[in-house]
Amino acid sequence: MFKPALQNSFRAALMITAASSLIGMTAILAKILGQGFKGESLHPLQVSTGRFGFALLTILIFLLIKRYKFEKPHYLIHFSRSVFGWIGVTCMFAAVTLIPVPDAISISFLNPVFAMFLALLILKEKVGALRWSAAGIALAGSIILLRPGFDGFQLGALIAFAAALCFGIEVILIKKLSGMEAPLQILCINNIIGFVISLTAASFVWVNPTDRQWVELLALGVIMVSAQALTIQAMRSSDASYVLPFFYLSLVFATIYDFWIFKSQPDWISFLGAFTIVSGAIIPSVKVYYDQRQNRARAKQILPNDRVSHLN
Repeated sequence: MFKPALQNSFRAALMITAASSLIGMTAILAKILGQGFKGESLHPLQVSTGRFGFALLTILIFLLIKRYKFEKPHYLIHFSRSVFGWIGVTCMFAAVTLIPVPDAISISFLNPVFAMFLALLILKEKVGALRWSAAGIALAGSIILLRPGFDGFQLGALIAFAAALCFGIEVILIKKLSGMEAPLQILCINNIIGFVISLTAASFVWVNPTDRQWVELLALGVIMVSAQALTIQAMRSSDASYVLPFFYLSLVFATIYDFWIFKSQPDWISFLGAFTIVSGAIIPSVKVYYDQRQNRARAKQILPNDRVSHLN
């Protein structure tokens, strides 16, 4: 039986920080595999196949140990979510082979902006002036990273932009699923469908990976699902508005990893674009966090102490 986790903001911060470090690591692994670091390169379609395949294997082992029982899935929503997720992952893996990893991750942070537009159209959610302003700031940052006027538009940046759009659509579909099914079931079905789609697509460009590449693909899948699990647990341990800003630490970790392995140093355009995107993306979360703190403070003043202790 599902039990809600106890609220612990410090634990949530530690888990989302760990998840961010792992997400940065997956981007570097994708770059290593896609650029053929110290060996032959693999097509992004093969890299995404390894990501979904080994992530699925990890989840299935866990499900067998826990003897998890599935409820009836909502197949159409699952399929749609998995298609857009697979396209987003594949585009992201392609982007990191063409542009600096921090740039690709920065552009991927636009997915909440796209999700906001789609929530307005599909879910009929209301969007205030603050969120519109934040979206405008984040989009301005993406234009900076596209580098118009600086040797032309970057193809890798355009591909990362497409990935962010797909991730934004996926966020909306996940939101619909989250109120219908358990998180572990959503995660498992996503990786099943994603693996089937990616393997089918990769069959047209397949080359046999080397032993080292198999190990890297295994690491990619296990690290990715570990990051997802840590994120889910962090969300259960504290408010989403508190947790999500820590997610932007993946940009810091990716920059460190990229410099450490590839000796890649971000230029001033990368710093400016990343700062602009993160600033725009983080504003709504900060506003929600402080609004919630004010609401709790008001509740403590209105309700008896023994009735509000659970709000702390």
